[in-house]
Amino acid sequence: MRSDEWWQDVTTPMLETVRKRLRALVKLIDNEARKPIYTDFEDVMGDETSVELPGFTKPDSFERFRAKARAFLKDHEDHLTIHKLRMNRPLTATDLDELEKMLTASGICVSEDLQRAKKQSQGLGLFVRSLVGLHREAAKQAFAGFLTGKTLSANQIEFVNLIIDHLTEQGVMEPALLYESPFTDLSPHGPDGVFSSMQVDQLVSLLGEIRQRAVA
Repeated sequence: MRSDEWWQDVTTPMLETVRKRLRALVKLIDNEARKPIYTDFEDVMGDETSVELPGFTKPDSFERFRAKARAFLKDHEDHLTIHKLRMNRPLTATDLDELEKMLTASGICVSEDLQRAKKQSQGLGLFVRSLVGLHREAAKQAFAGFLTGKTLSANQIEFVNLIIDHLTEQGVMEPALLYESPFTDLSPHGPDGVFSSMQVDQLVSLLGEIRQRAVA
């Protein structure tokens, strides 16, 4: 017989005997003698600490206002002033007054929100345009004169399409963005690597006209 088999033959009966004695001992203990054990978790846990996770920060009141204003304006695109903004038609001071009254009456903002919106966007018209965007057909029409009579390369056409995409989404566009991605993905030098100097000036001028039409 191997040593391990011998040890198993010896220890197995012994362990069984110990288990039986322990079970008998437990039965003899009076239930009332079994005192409960309490744990003071308050002392263990200590003071709570707030932790802000990246990507889960709480938006401030102005960002909530922007979200509410965007939803409200999208639901009222048939309003005359909003329609003008989306179709790139010039605004009057009366248009902006009516727009401000409408936003105030909607209850989605307070005066401080509108003042901050005007200051950040350099005017209420530009703020609203940034939320509702420019109608795609209006953006195309704005560049119709620039495209007419020219034989453009594939990169030039794509460059103009990127401008139209941005205007459709954002409503206005700063000329400096022409020198950033995605435009520099087509050409490292932005419009200067795709168009002539005169054509670049025309593009910048068109962006300025589109912006000005949102300012009374």
